[in-house]
Amino acid sequence: MGYVDPHAIVERDVSLGDETSIWAFTQVRTGAKIGAGTSVGSHGYVDMDVVIGENCKIQSGVMIFHGSSVGNGVFLGPGVIVTNDKKPRAINADGSRKGTEDWVVGGVAIRDGASVGAGAVLVAGVTIGSFAMVAAGAVVAKDVPDHGLVAGVPARSMGWVCYCGNRLSVDQGVGVCPSCHQTIHLSR
Repeated sequence: MGYVDPHAIVERDVSLGDETSIWAFTQVRTGAKIGAGTSVGSHGYVDMDVVIGENCKIQSGVMIFHGSSVGNGVFLGPGVIVTNDKKPRAINADGSRKGTEDWVVGGVAIRDGASVGAGAVLVAGVTIGSFAMVAAGAVVAKDVPDHGLVAGVPARSMGWVCYCGNRLSVDQGVGVCPSCHQTIHLSR
């Protein structure tokens, strides 16, 4: 199974892949699925039914809320927040406390190989494309394309990145990596 720190809380009906690590003071809720080779750092939160792929590196303090999915080989930096409610309210218009039937889950999809920098916030309903990169501290409210590089509040396109993480030189929709020399056909 891997390693689960004795100070972690892993609820019933959680699926943990081989060589998965769950570190101290992290809570993994019922129905969550975490793939083989994934490490979830300390002081994190993986909500119910969240699916995390294989070989991911989820740093300390990351919170991933219900309705979200994380692909294979994803990096989430310290303190990343993956939200699930576009119109958060504690109460209904009549003042009654909201229950689960009073809101719509709007999870986030993070595709294979994507990287999200420390402290970034992913707003409910967005998709982070394969091998995209989100800068530290960004607030992402719109989809990020495959290999897209975004930064800022709100996050805006800053260019394109290679599989290896370096910025691409782009000409007429084709990116070339100056480091590993990969050629990538890009689409918005």
